[in-house]
Amino acid sequence: MVLVKICGITNAPDARAACEAGANFLGFNFYEKSPRHIAPADASKIRSQLPQNVEAVGIFVNAKPATVASHSASVPLDAAQLHGDETPSTVADVARSIRVFKAFHVGPDFSLSTFDAYPDAFAFLLDAAHTGQYGGTGRTTDWALARRAALSSRIILAGGLKVENVAAAIRLVRPFAVDVASGVESKPGKKDHGRLRDFIQEVRRAERQLEEQPEISRES
Repeated sequence: MVLVKICGITNAPDARAACEAGANFLGFNFYEKSPRHIAPADASKIRSQLPQNVEAVGIFVNAKPATVASHSASVPLDAAQLHGDETPSTVADVARSIRVFKAFHVGPDFSLSTFDAYPDAFAFLLDAAHTGQYGGTGRTTDWALARRAALSSRIILAGGLKVENVAAAIRLVRPFAVDVASGVESKPGKKDHGRLRDFIQEVRRAERQLEEQPEISRES
């Protein structure tokens, strides 16, 4: 099963719509410069209304481990997505108390050997590189590189995913999860509930297509 993370949740109606559509993770962005920023107290109110099978993920950019721990306890969170330039030691510190999704901005020179320095990360999120921005750019990630990464690691595919292309991305990459923010929005921080439902339906359609296909080597 490909899990679905709806990122940049800022209000309860969007959270409910995502849960009803079948989301597995909701992302709450605590990076103050993000147009999808949410205060921990507001995230906590939304978190209290989520079904037990939907997990809350906090998005942090170069935050101190103590800040991550504080937010994780107060919301509470099920995982921390470290979306900045965090060092392996920072990831290790955070991972002692909560699962870590370590995000990387994939540019032309990105090497999969980078993962080797982060053994404490639960999964790796691959996002498109864009100078000066930490996610939410709407740009597509290198799917071929993500496919290679998914052969040996839990990969959360992000960057430029939308209703029109997520099925193709899943068929090629076969990731652990897909992540979407701008691709299901009417404006930054406000979800389009119709596109949100369609997005998750496309994810499930792609899963069915993979199940119906004869087993083919992923290395082909």
